[in-house]
Amino acid sequence: MMPQCVAAGSGLNGRVPFVFINNKVFFQQVVIMVVPSRRLFQPPWEFRESALFTAVAVIAGFTIQYVASGRGVAMPHLPFNAIALTLFALLVLSIGLGFREAPTVKWFGGIPLGLCLIFAIALLSLIGGVVPQTAVAPGSLPALLGLNQIFSSWPFALIILLFLANLGLSLSWRLVPFKTQNIQFILFHAGFWIALSCGIFGSPDLQRLVMKVDEGYESNLGYTMESETPQKLPFSVFLHDFSLEGYPPQLFLFDPQSNQPLEELTKTTTLVRKGVKASWKGIDVEVLDFLPYALPGKNGIPEPADSTAGIPFAKVRITSSGAPIEGWVSTGSPMMKPDAVVFQQLVLLMMPGSPKAFLSEVTVHDESGEQTKATLEVNHPITFMGWKLYQMGYDTNAGRWSQYSLIEVIHDPWLPAVYLGFFMIMAGNLLFFWNGIKQAEGAA
Repeated sequence: MMPQCVAAGSGLNGRVPFVFINNKVFFQQVVIMVVPSRRLFQPPWEFRESALFTAVAVIAGFTIQYVASGRGVAMPHLPFNAIALTLFALLVLSIGLGFREAPTVKWFGGIPLGLCLIFAIALLSLIGGVVPQTAVAPGSLPALLGLNQIFSSWPFALIILLFLANLGLSLSWRLVPFKTQNIQFILFHAGFWIALSCGIFGSPDLQRLVMKVDEGYESNLGYTMESETPQKLPFSVFLHDFSLEGYPPQLFLFDPQSNQPLEELTKTTTLVRKGVKASWKGIDVEVLDFLPYALPGKNGIPEPADSTAGIPFAKVRITSSGAPIEGWVSTGSPMMKPDAVVFQQLVLLMMPGSPKAFLSEVTVHDESGEQTKATLEVNHPITFMGWKLYQMGYDTNAGRWSQYSLIEVIHDPWLPAVYLGFFMIMAGNLLFFWNGIKQAEGAA
C-alpha cells in the first residue's frame, strides 16, 4: 500500500488555503479578520482617555491658580478638615459601591487613570523640587501659576483629590464583598490612602515653632521662620543649663594679606595634643605642650583652669628655613582674644573644634502645674502635651559659652493617622512577601 503524502501551503495570516493528500488538492476557506481601530472616547475608555483627562485637569488647575492671582488653596483647620475628609471618603465609598457597574465609574477607578494621575503627581512634584519654593515678585508668571508654592497650588490639590478618588473606588470594590485573599491589597492601598489623605488634609494643623530660651529664665513664646510675631504656647520652658562638647581644636595657617586661612596644616591631623607633628610646604610644626582648659598666668604663661572658664592652649615649635620659633597659641573665647604665632608673613593659630554634642537641661511645665524635667539633645526629643521639643541650636559666636538655647517645638495632631497608614503599608508588603514564599514552597 502506497504511503500517503501530505503537504500544505500557507497563505494570508498564516492560514493554510490548500492541502495535498495523495496527490489530490483540497482547498480550505480563508477568513481574514479586520479589527477596526477604536475611536477616542469609545467605551471602554483606556489610557488615551485617561491621559487626556489628566492633562485637562492639570491645565484647569493652573487656570484656576492664574485666575485667583496666584492664591493657592486655603485649607481649613481642625475640625473642619477632618469633617471634609470624612465626607469625601464616604462619598467615594458610596459611589464605588452604588455605581460599581457603571462604565464611567469603572474607568474612574481603573488602573489607566490611576497611572496617569501618578505621573501628573510626579511631574508636579518635580516642579516643586526644581523651582525654589520661596517668595517671588507678586504678579510674576511663577507667582501667578503658583510654581513657587506648588504643593499648595490648585493643580496639585486637584490631582491629589482625583487620585484619592481613583484609589478609593478601587479599594471599595475589594472591601465589599470582603474576601480573605484581598487582605494584602486592602492593607496596602488603604494604608496609602490614609497616609496620603491625612498628610495633605492635616498639613494646615502642623505647627513648627522655634523658642529662644535664655539660661536661668523661662519662655512660652515661639516664632515661625516666616514671621517675627511671637505665638503663645500652652506650656513654658525653663533653661537650667546649656552645655557643649566639641571636637579637638585644629591648627591653621592664616594669611593676613588675603584675610583668609590658607590650608589646614595636615589633612590627617584632627587632634591637637602633646607630641603631634604636622607639616605644610616646608613648614614643620610640633606641639610641645597642650592644655585643654587653661588661662594666662601672671607671667603670661598659661596655667590649668576650670573647664567652665578655661580655653585650649598649645605650645608649638615652628621650624622652617630660619631658626625655630616657639610660642603659645589658643582658640580664644568671647572674653579673650586668641593667641597666635607670627612667622614669614603668616600666622599660625588654633581654631576651635566643630561641635560634637550640645544639650540643654530644661524643665517644661503647663499652667495646671504638670511638669517634666529632661535633657534636650539633637535627635533625642521629648514629648509634652502632644508637642515634640527638639534641641535645635545656640549662639554659635559664643560657642560653649552660649547664654541661650534654640528649641524647636512641633505639634502635628494628624501624625498618628499618618503613622497608621505607613504601618498598614508595611503590613501589606510583609503579607505580599509571605504569600510569595508560601507559593514558592507549594510549587517546589
